[in-house]
Amino acid sequence: MAQVQAQATIGDSEFDRDTAVTPRGAAEPGVYDAELSAGWTIITAVNGGYLLALVGRALAEALPHRDPITVSAHYLTSSVPGPAVIRTELVRAGNTLSTGQASLFQYDEQGREVERIRVLASYGDLAALPDDVRTTATEPVMPAFEHCLGPEMGPAPIPGSSEIVDRLALRLDPATAGWAVGAPSGKGEMRAWFGLADGRDADPFSLLLAVDALPPTAFDLGLIGWAPTVELTAHVRRFPAPGPLRVAITTRNVAGGFLEEDAEVWDSAGHLVAQSRQLARTPRA
Repeated sequence: MAQVQAQATIGDSEFDRDTAVTPRGAAEPGVYDAELSAGWTIITAVNGGYLLALVGRALAEALPHRDPITVSAHYLTSSVPGPAVIRTELVRAGNTLSTGQASLFQYDEQGREVERIRVLASYGDLAALPDDVRTTATEPVMPAFEHCLGPEMGPAPIPGSSEIVDRLALRLDPATAGWAVGAPSGKGEMRAWFGLADGRDADPFSLLLAVDALPPTAFDLGLIGWAPTVELTAHVRRFPAPGPLRVAITTRNVAGGFLEEDAEVWDSAGHLVAQSRQLARTPRA
C-alpha cells in the first residue's frame, strides 16, 4: 500500500485529477470528456465506486445543485482505462433538489460507441439540511487503525491485479479478513478504515468511492473472485468530518447467482455520512 504522504487538499489530489471532467462547451451543452485512469482498476475493469464519483462530478457541473444526495447507477458493460464521454440531462430543477441523468460511453475495438454506466441522481445542498438525527443505526465496532490489516500483511497480490489498492489507505478489521488466509468467517461481513493514500479528506464524491472500495463481502463467505456490480444506489447524508472513515458492509442473501451488499460509512465524529445498497453477481469458482 502507498504510504500516506503530506496531506493533499480537496482539488489537489490524485482522486480529484482522475475524476475531473472537461465540458465540451456551448456547441455540446451537458457533454463532458473524461479519462478513465488505470490507477483505479481491479484486474482490467475500472472500479464501480470510482466511476460513480466521476459521473457524479459531471452531474454536479450540469445541475443547479452541487451535492449528490442520492445516486443510482446501472452498470451495463465493463469500463476500461482510456477516454470516455459523459452525456448529462437535466430532468427537473426544484428549489431544494435537482434531478438529472447521465450516461458514460466508450468506444470498442471496432470504433462503436458503447454505454458503460447509466445514472439517475438527485442533487441538493448538504449544508442546508436540518441537523436532526433520529436513528437506530449504530457505529461499527472495530479495532483502531493501527491494529487493523493492510494489504501488505496478506498474501502477495498478482502484479497489476488491483491498482486501486495503492491509492487507498485501507485497513481491514481482522475479524473480516480471514478469507485472505483461507479462513472466511461465513458471516458475509466486511469492515475497514478507509481513506485516500495521499491524505486528502473525504467529501461527498469520495463517499461515492468509499461505498464500493472494500473487498466483496462474498470473500467472507468463501466465494473468491470478481463480483461485478449490476446496480448501486448511494445516499449521501451529510458532509464528512476530517479524518479517516469507517466502512461496514454486510450481505444477507446469496441466491440465483446474485448477492446484495448494504454499506454504511461513518466519519471520525461518529456521524453516519453515507449508505448504499448494491446488487452484484456472485463470484464464480
